[in-house]
Amino acid sequence: MCGIAGWIDWERDLSHEQRTVQLMGKALECRGPDDHGAFLSRNAAFAHRRLVVVDPAGGAQPMTRRLGENAYTLVYNGELYNTDDVRKELLEEGYTFQSYSDTEVVLISYMAWGSRCLEKFNGIFAFAVWDEANQRLFMARDRLGVKPLFYARQGSRILFSSELKGILAHPDFVPEVDAEGLAEVFAIGPAKTPGHGIFKGVNEVRAGHWILASKEGMRDEVYWTLRSIPHEHTLEETVEHTRVLFEDAVRRQLVSDVPVCTFLSGGLDSSGVSAIAAEYYAQTGREPLHTYSVEIEDMEKHFTANSFQKSLDAPWAMKISEHLGTVHHRVVVPMQQMIDDLLTPLEVRDVPGMADIDVSMYLFCKAVKENHTVALTGEAADEVFGGYPWFHRQESLDADTFPWSLRLGERMRIMSSDLKETIRPEEYVSRRYQEALAEVERLPGEDAAEARVREIGYLSITRFLPTLLDRKDRMSMGASLEARVPFTDHRLVEYVYNVPWAMKACDGEIKGLLRRVLRDKLPHDALYRKKSPYPGTPNAEYLEATRRLALDMIADSNSPILPLIDVGAVKQLAQESYQPMEHRPWFGQILGTAQLFHYLVEVNEWLKTWKIRLV
Repeated sequence: MCGIAGWIDWERDLSHEQRTVQLMGKALECRGPDDHGAFLSRNAAFAHRRLVVVDPAGGAQPMTRRLGENAYTLVYNGELYNTDDVRKELLEEGYTFQSYSDTEVVLISYMAWGSRCLEKFNGIFAFAVWDEANQRLFMARDRLGVKPLFYARQGSRILFSSELKGILAHPDFVPEVDAEGLAEVFAIGPAKTPGHGIFKGVNEVRAGHWILASKEGMRDEVYWTLRSIPHEHTLEETVEHTRVLFEDAVRRQLVSDVPVCTFLSGGLDSSGVSAIAAEYYAQTGREPLHTYSVEIEDMEKHFTANSFQKSLDAPWAMKISEHLGTVHHRVVVPMQQMIDDLLTPLEVRDVPGMADIDVSMYLFCKAVKENHTVALTGEAADEVFGGYPWFHRQESLDADTFPWSLRLGERMRIMSSDLKETIRPEEYVSRRYQEALAEVERLPGEDAAEARVREIGYLSITRFLPTLLDRKDRMSMGASLEARVPFTDHRLVEYVYNVPWAMKACDGEIKGLLRRVLRDKLPHDALYRKKSPYPGTPNAEYLEATRRLALDMIADSNSPILPLIDVGAVKQLAQESYQPMEHRPWFGQILGTAQLFHYLVEVNEWLKTWKIRLV
């Protein structure tokens, strides 16, 4: 994986702007600590930071290839899992290669097929190509949006980057946030609207989209979306077809020139990925698979089973590891380290995020990186197979809003009157919800109940999943670790999206279809273990630390967040937090009291760090 950044200007000579483009690339150093490169021409300047995974010698970037008299230059972040298939097709059409890297395959594919190349790719990617002869910039992002890409068009200039910090590093870019950006931060939260860059004038290339930019303007096109089609298979056929797709996705993603491991929480999703990977390693005569789990120090002392989390992960991770014969690594994050690094994820994300689960994920990824560069994870299974409570709780099915926004009122409690008047949070969330619903392709003849579950599935995949993918990308790449997500294989997503709910929840089980797929891979009790979210911390020390920081923040008259929050409400919340309360990990919105304090402190630090102007 890598970090990419660029500056296009049709009215300015950029051939001597090496210092600026290097600054943009330097901001992304954690995404690519192994190598770096730059490309400068009159109207285009690219920067690249490289994390070497495949073809160390042949995959250097920026990469330029010629077709006739024209030169094409690429910067690319990602991984193609069908590189050999695409290369073979290009060879048959007469194209030649200088390396075996997927980078060159992406570039030659664009030269050969233009935007149609995206239809042939199976992978996770974000890339940009400068077409020198036609003076055009092409940018694209993978179907599910695993890899990020932001851009800002300002007159004759376009800035782009894997992360916002690459754009913010440009000396001429002024960080401003308007009412819409504030609505994303305070009303939408980490589950931000696709395409939104938070900062004024900054957008995100949407998942499954490509953009062609020229001096005359920009063209934004969809090349992939979730389509609604009738499901013709029986349950048995559905289980078998899903198994084939899932196993192929995992096996494709094990390809690497550096060591590969898996995350293993002991839950169904990561256990399934680990089971297929371990089996493949055994079949191909490799050394045993390495697996990693994370827990927070003294979790067993502070943990109480509740409606959000039924059991601790650690014993289950060890049970699965022993069953699969993996070499297991138990990463225990010290509580003091959690507190010391409360604001570290903000440096990685560039915008406020997910509180304690960001911190533990970042520290976990740092520990994994000590021995491995690539990890396979279980993200996306709940969105694709219907694992969240909102797929079956009537309250969520009946709600006229995002299922994870049902408790918007808890966030509004701490907003200032001026902020609420400015952003109109309920209206803003409602508008974004209606926009999302309007995208859902209806299936003729589908009954109301099935149609509603389809809507929930669409919202989960296109609005909620990007939040978790973004978190996984930032926290892993912040530690220079490549995280792959087999459940986002577009063939699997397309197929399971159209499976009727009765099959997805077969045997009376949430994610019953996935459990059937994995029936012969996992122990029975692990196969039917109830869902457990990624571990936050119920330790009172975390609450004490975040409460103290929040109270210090509102006591400081220079805190930039003060006009945006109701100081009295924060004080009252602090007073209430001394009473016993159920630990509520992040689940769509920042709901836990400690997490809310943490989030507010992040917002304040964000406003200070970037010297953001509110406009």
